[in-house]
Amino acid sequence: MAIFYIGSYDIIDPNEFQKYPPLVLALLPKYGGVVLASDTAGVLVEGTARTMNAIIRFPSKEAALGLYNDPAYQEAKRIRQASTKNVSMVLVEEFQAGG
Repeated sequence: MAIFYIGSYDIIDPNEFQKYPPLVLALLPKYGGVVLASDTAGVLVEGTARTMNAIIRFPSKEAALGLYNDPAYQEAKRIRQASTKNVSMVLVEEFQAGG
């Protein structure tokens, strides 16, 4: 079953953060990940706005966690953690109507 990574966070160091996306994009094909949305200008409907929001589709929870735990991702994670705050990252299963 497909799983969706939904990430929201505030970028506090744009210069450092710009190193993060290319590292993640290079790893996505290995795990079947596809970026569905990525936006720094999302429209707040309710709640608290974040400066970065992203949705990535993976073929499975194992694939998503595989990327997160991949040794090659650890440097990217360090960059993200150093350049963001108010991080929320969740994995959500694909909705299956009637099941």
